[in-house]
Amino acid sequence: MIKIGLTGGIGSGKSLVSQYFKELGAYIFDADFEAKKILDTNATTQYEIIAEFGTDILNAENKIDKKKLAKIAFQDEDHQSRLNTLIHPYVFDEIDSQFEKIANDNIHKVFVLDAALIYESGANTHMDYIVVVSSHLKLRVSRVMERGGLSRDEFMKRMKLQWTEEDKIHMADFIILNNASEEDLKKNTLEVFNQIF
Repeated sequence: MIKIGLTGGIGSGKSLVSQYFKELGAYIFDADFEAKKILDTNATTQYEIIAEFGTDILNAENKIDKKKLAKIAFQDEDHQSRLNTLIHPYVFDEIDSQFEKIANDNIHKVFVLDAALIYESGANTHMDYIVVVSSHLKLRVSRVMERGGLSRDEFMKRMKLQWTEEDKIHMADFIILNNASEEDLKKNTLEVFNQIF
């Protein structure tokens, strides 16, 4: 089974491409979703994160408040690195476990790891191909602002903590451009999918 790493900056359209890959028959492992699930359900992870960042990240029910954690974790490279060091090993274990299960089920021909930090985490070294979704910065900002949830400053701060688009593109096997309509994006995704197969 082919392993594809799918990545792209905030607002690039990575989630849409992931959806299109799913429609084309790929199994999608959403690393961000899995990380949040681990954060919610894994007591060891919760304990380690509270020990690292303190009780300021807790809500009234003494549970980790993801917004408070994000505010601390995304303030600089050091804080983000400390959070990733705690979470990534559990996410990698889950990737391995799911990959084995999906490979044994023999239903899907391709396993897609959808992750913003493919390169930053080193996950790219475990993939057969890396696909980067790329989009003009002004379009990315516009999409993120429309979605809500992040201010422009928060967006810029998070963007600076990720590899640059140029670096990602330079190391990618395939690039999917998202500077026009969703229809174009779907067509570009299909073209890349067909090149891989």
